[in-house]
Amino acid sequence: MTAPRTLIRDGVVITVDQELGNFTQADVLIEDNLITAVGPNLPVDHVQVIDGSRMIVLPGLIDTHRHTWQSVLRGIASDWTLGQYFERIRAGIPPAYRPEDVYAANLIGALEALNSGITTMLDWSHIMNSPEHADAAIQALEDAGLRAIFAHGTPSDPPSEWYFQSTRRHPEDVKRLRRSRFANNEGRVTLAMAIRGPDFSTMETTAADLRLARELGLRVTMHIGGGLRGGQLRSIERMHQAGLLGPDMTFVHCNCCADHELRMMADTGGTASVSARVEMQMGHGMPATGRLMRAGVRPSLSVDVATAVGGDLFDEMRTALQMERALQNQAAMSQGQQAAQLELKAKDVLAFATIDGARTCGLEDKIGSITPGKQADLILLRRDTLNLTPLNEPCGSVVLSAGPQNVDTIFVAGKMVKQHGRLLNCDIEHVLQLATASRDHLFNTAGVPVGSTPVNFKQTA
Repeated sequence: MTAPRTLIRDGVVITVDQELGNFTQADVLIEDNLITAVGPNLPVDHVQVIDGSRMIVLPGLIDTHRHTWQSVLRGIASDWTLGQYFERIRAGIPPAYRPEDVYAANLIGALEALNSGITTMLDWSHIMNSPEHADAAIQALEDAGLRAIFAHGTPSDPPSEWYFQSTRRHPEDVKRLRRSRFANNEGRVTLAMAIRGPDFSTMETTAADLRLARELGLRVTMHIGGGLRGGQLRSIERMHQAGLLGPDMTFVHCNCCADHELRMMADTGGTASVSARVEMQMGHGMPATGRLMRAGVRPSLSVDVATAVGGDLFDEMRTALQMERALQNQAAMSQGQQAAQLELKAKDVLAFATIDGARTCGLEDKIGSITPGKQADLILLRRDTLNLTPLNEPCGSVVLSAGPQNVDTIFVAGKMVKQHGRLLNCDIEHVLQLATASRDHLFNTAGVPVGSTPVNFKQTA
């Protein structure tokens, strides 16, 4: 539990607020669910004091695209291409999912995210095989204690009817959710729509799905421009021609989108999510980080799938940063030159994982920076550690050296949910048992190959 007034005293504070700047030693005051003051030596009393003298205080990290329902399939796609992923994960296993499997996966996936410093996560949920599946996914997000955007997607049973030029419209159950659990946008868990878009459905279907989302007042997110096929479709250009683009849209991946399409996205206020680790493995194309920025779009970052990569954003920040730097350096070297300075900075990538993530989720007025008046979604990183001592450049150290092991304390909406390196009010052993039992059921039922060597799930359960 957290007192109504909490003071984090004497921390290194990275606000990600351009007007406030950063502090080598400052306090952060939390009152109820809000940040109310930031600065050195705040004159307050009658507060619960947290010693921040060995901490880096920064906004909670924000993951803008994660298929959390796949968390119990962790690691099985570590050697797979995108084609193998579609065949084995998207087509092979989803029919075996029960609502309780979605709950178990969303719970362990959301807790993994929260434990690593992700205080907000967009759950891109295309396992909506029934209304009960949706309810289970939402309940797990509620129970995990993080801030979440539940992006209601399509069923995966059978996927052949819902993907690749599908004419089926978005499931009507999203209307039930909007009328009931999500009648407003004020909860810790809110609603969005994860639509297929022109890469995976017809333009007529895309237009209908967008109309539905806008009638319901929901933001939309879609995969776009991943791999050769995604680039050839020129989906953003076609949506622009149809007058469908708008500031309520997030485009995931964008690797093979043309530069002029990225400018169309920028001109209409769209946002983007980059999942560099998965994109580099599965053949989506080079991460579009730098091209997006040059087009006027500040990207956000996302984990995508725990089937292939770890569930924290520290590795995602590092990968996005260093991949873009490699592209810059290689371009210079191909001209017989050396880059005079690096274009993409560590502070840019930290912004991708915080304030730009908030903007992508339509929450930039509520979260994403340590700004008085915003929700108190904060993480405290231990800096008296082998990987962060001595602390010489805080932003660079957070992005390039820190990891989940440094996350000591977490607040979500002013409530302390992690302290001294341990999640609070969480029966981890029960969560692990749920996840393992779900994995056993799915593997036994599906019987599909795993990894580079075909393995019968019945033999591994």
